[in-house]
Amino acid sequence: MINLANFSSIFIANWKLNGNIDFIKHYYQKLTTNNKNCVVVCSPSIYLNALKIDSKNMFRGAQDVSVYREGAYTGELSAEMLEDNNINFCLVGHSERRQYFSENNETVKLKSLNLIETNIIPVICIGETLKEKETNQTKEVLIKQINESVPNISNSKNTIIAYEPIWAIGTGLTPTLEDIDEVHDFIKRIDKRFNTFKVLYGGSVKTSNSSDIVALKNVDGCLIGGASLKVDEFNSIIS
Repeated sequence: MINLANFSSIFIANWKLNGNIDFIKHYYQKLTTNNKNCVVVCSPSIYLNALKIDSKNMFRGAQDVSVYREGAYTGELSAEMLEDNNINFCLVGHSERRQYFSENNETVKLKSLNLIETNIIPVICIGETLKEKETNQTKEVLIKQINESVPNISNSKNTIIAYEPIWAIGTGLTPTLEDIDEVHDFIKRIDKRFNTFKVLYGGSVKTSNSSDIVALKNVDGCLIGGASLKVDEFNSIIS
């Protein structure tokens, strides 16, 4: 398992349902790899083996994993299959998986447990909707998601938490810097075991705001969606 303590900041690109072989070739020709931050690219699963890695700071990540280890589950990919292909990270519980594929906290916990047991670091995504924010339910929602999604065996060495306010994903809207830092601080204080967890921010991260976000005391990096598809912009963010 990757030693997360080696990195002060972690940047994860989530390409979602985008990319092809030509895109990947062009992307890696221009991608800056000589920085000290941890950089993870999460491509569609069919392209994971086409992504470049190194032993220092460039890694591959999956966008999802099955709750099942094996069996008659057509189209699924198990944690063991990801491990066989040297995948080091995997997103779980992304808001789009929760919204479009009816995933819940229990599902996220099962997936995370399978990943940890196969030495893959789960990046557990949490976040509130606009309605929940407007009705002052943010903290209540986050407490429930974390308590029900994070396995008991999770610790700062084998699990990452990513806070993605759902209302900020792909909308161009972001919380204020003060709000981001406050929520990250709150997450780390939900239970003393979360004090040393890496907590990333996601939600309309781009060049114009990334450096200010990463500079916040309680933010340990970013989960980047649309901006990660533009290699020049992603280079600016990770550097």
